[in-house]
Amino acid sequence: MKSRNQTSVSEFLLLALTEDLEMLPTLFSLFQSIYLVTVLGNLLIILAVSADPHLHTPMYFFLANLSFTDICFSTTTIPKMLVNLQAQNQSITFAGCLAQACCVLFFATGESNLLSIMAYDRYVAICHPLRYTTIMNPHLCCLLVLFSWLNSLANALLHSLMLLHLSFCTNLEIPYFFCEVVQVIKVACSDTLINNIVLYTAVSILGAVPFCGILFSYTKIVSSVLKMPSAGGKYKAFSTCGSPLSVVSLFYGTGFGAYISSTFTCSSRETAVASIMYTIVTPMMNPFIYSLRNRDMKRALKNILRHTCFAVIPLLAHIWISRLLQS
Repeated sequence: MKSRNQTSVSEFLLLALTEDLEMLPTLFSLFQSIYLVTVLGNLLIILAVSADPHLHTPMYFFLANLSFTDICFSTTTIPKMLVNLQAQNQSITFAGCLAQACCVLFFATGESNLLSIMAYDRYVAICHPLRYTTIMNPHLCCLLVLFSWLNSLANALLHSLMLLHLSFCTNLEIPYFFCEVVQVIKVACSDTLINNIVLYTAVSILGAVPFCGILFSYTKIVSSVLKMPSAGGKYKAFSTCGSPLSVVSLFYGTGFGAYISSTFTCSSRETAVASIMYTIVTPMMNPFIYSLRNRDMKRALKNILRHTCFAVIPLLAHIWISRLLQS
């Protein structure tokens, strides 16, 4: 098959969610609902952390950053899927595909880094409680988050710039519902050896290192908790770590599942469905995991919702009465 330079490529074709046209309205409503729940749920967490002075701690500072990452992560993929479903057209421009692949990699790396930072925060809080405020000071917290964003940005830009040097064939079908770096490399016609070496080296470093850090932190936490004499102390420690550990399991479990299925499964649709779990489902589930398993967060969210109702209800009543008087 004759290849052509990437400058002549106008668009890619993404994998269709379904071949059944009657299912399109249902899928559109489903993903629209998931997106709204994701944005509203994570936005509530950010507002709760910002408004409640009791939540101005390193743990909730990192949680607010994680919620912001989840909002951006979902915004990178779902709106384009909704547009394609509405138009019944799976095309995406070449520039749009590269931008989406860059953003997916950026926010996925950022989420991995933040989960590792949150695990370290819980490790210091439980294993070194007397030194917690000294170690996790505001300066260090800001530096850790800044390092996470810069690290993610450098990784995403590196792979995006390397994609620009590839040439693509006339068959430009991406076997995913969104553009992802690995899948874009697979449809290239030029030599991708260097891209794959750099990609898997980066994944090994930026994926495995945070994951090993998370395993180390929670291993130390479990070991320290088991040595606690009181049952109440053990319960409090485990409940504090329960939410971050659930998020880690969900993100890494579904993420590894997607990449493993892409290696051993021939069906591109099954692999694409697996990718939805860590890019769409995980950001939606994080607010529920933290709000349902965290007493302080539930209290803060209740205060926000109560104050919102007190502010909105009089406004709606005023609008309703004004319309009645006008009629």
